[in-house]
Amino acid sequence: MTWTLPEPMMTTPVSVPDLRPGFAAESKSEGFRALVSVDAGQVVLRSRHGTEITASFLEVVAGTVQLPDPTALDGVM
Repeated sequence: MTWTLPEPMMTTPVSVPDLRPGFAAESKSEGFRALVSVDAGQVVLRSRHGTEITASFLEVVAGTVQLPDPTALDGVM
């Protein structure tokens, strides 16, 4: 299966989160925004600008290689 990563979800600053029941929020942490893809057992990490950063975060690769194909994650490391 051929697929592409979604666009990263960017944070929006608000003074007080207006959350609907069943939703949660967390404060923004400093770090690297990354998109993680697992496809055919291969893990690739990309920055929000699309630069491959896999080799810099081998501990993330080790933790995500067990995810099912295909998987896409978006988060801050």
